[in-house]
This record gives sequence, C-alpha cells and structure tokens, in this order.
Amino acid sequence: MTRTWLITGVSSGFGREMAQQLLARGDRVAGTVRDRKSMRALQAQYGDALWLAELEMTDGAAIRRVVDAAFAAMGRIDVVVSNAGYGLFGAAEELTDEQIEHQLDTNLLGSIRLLRAALPHLRRQAGGRILQLSTVGGQAAFPGASVYHASKWGIEGFVDALAQEVGVFGIGCTLVEPGGARTDFRYRSSQLAPRLDAYAASPASHARRMIEEGASVPIGHPARMVEHMIASVDQQPAPRRLALGSDAWQVMHRQLSERLAALEAQKELAFSTDAP
Repeated sequence: MTRTWLITGVSSGFGREMAQQLLARGDRVAGTVRDRKSMRALQAQYGDALWLAELEMTDGAAIRRVVDAAFAAMGRIDVVVSNAGYGLFGAAEELTDEQIEHQLDTNLLGSIRLLRAALPHLRRQAGGRILQLSTVGGQAAFPGASVYHASKWGIEGFVDALAQEVGVFGIGCTLVEPGGARTDFRYRSSQLAPRLDAYAASPASHARRMIEEGASVPIGHPARMVEHMIASVDQQPAPRRLALGSDAWQVMHRQLSERLAALEAQKELAFSTDAP
C-alpha cells in the first residue's frame, strides 16, 4: 500500500533513513529540514515524490504554516512522524537557562505544536497515524541527561493522553523508544553543558565523558530500527510503544520493574490516606 508521510528532520539520522526507505519503495514524503542543501541528491533522484520545507522546531507559527502547506501540497498525509530533536547532556546545575529553554522548546513544545497542527487535517480525512520519536530515555533515566529526560518523559505523557483523545477519530499514536543507534545523534547532534569542576566526582560526568571521548559504539542498527518503525503503521491497533534495541529493552525492563516494586511496597500506605 502506497502512503504519504510527513517527517520532521529528514536531513540526518532516523529521519533521513526513513525518507530513503520510503521513497525507495514508492511512498511519498513531505520532509522538513533546517537547510535544503542537505537533500539535493534525494530531491534530484525522487523529484515530486519528495516535498521539502525548511523548518526550525522552536518557531511555533512556522510549524503550523509548514504543516498546513504539506497537507495542501500532498493532498492527504497518512502518517505524521515527529522526529526532529537533539540531545543535551550535563548535570542539571551545569546547564544554562538558554540551553534548557531551547531543549524543551525543540524536543517537547516543538513536538506538541507539530502534532496539534496536524490533528485538524487527520480528523478531516477520518484517520491517520502518528509516530512520535522518543527514546529509552523516555521511560528510563540516567545522570547527566536530566533536561533531555524532561523533554522525552514530557512528550511521552502528552502522546499517551493524546492517543486516548483521538482514537475515536481513527488516529493511532505510537511512541518509538530506541536505544543507542549508529546515527550522528550522539556525537554530532548532541550538546554539552559548560563544565563545573564540582561535578567531576558525580555520576553525571559519565555522560560527558562518553560524548567527549566519542569511543562508545551504539548497538542499534538504524536501518533495521527504521524498518520496524515503518512496519508498525500496518499494525492494528497502533502499538502504543515500540522498544527498539536490546539495550533499550533491558534498561527499561530493569527500571520499570524497580519502579513497580517500589510502588507495590507502598500499597498499604497509599490506601491508608483515603477518606473514611
């Protein structure tokens, strides 16, 4: 079945891999980039099957304009993929206010604005799918990534609620939770906080060293991960979450199990606070 997809951030990483796979199989793609030059080769190869627009995810008004233009140009969009985002690493105290605001404005508010802009179109066409790129860091947490986690735990809560609101319109929502992948996300796209020497003794420094040393090779295969993202659109009903990578599964399983055990231990206490 041929589909039309709207994907943010198609110039690199999962977004580019997804665009390439979809175009190669005959689907159409409306993609957003920060610089069209990065897409010249694909544009030349696929012509009208690839529609492009420049978009900065911190510009709320531009997000709505681009989404409206994409639906107008493509006629119908079957799948909206909220992919654009980046990592921010460092201890919470090390981060600048500007870094915090930009991270949340891009990863969280930008994603919310994108999906809200797409909803009227999806409702009018009586259905569609939403794929929201999250991460293992949307269900688990590590020192040195507090604000990145805030952005991803935030978008997970938003999409979890959204899925329950829009299912009646035939709109399915899936949160994609990959572990480490061999894209440029970790070492080229991510940002570091300014260093505070006091945190050299903190576990937060592990994330900084990993980025600065650039020696750790992620286990995830981007093409295989994207294949499963694409295939999830054929599943009925839409899977609420899609864990990709053995590292993602193991970490999320461990941290979720620990959280559940801690909750179980508080059952008597929780019930004791009910009004008589």
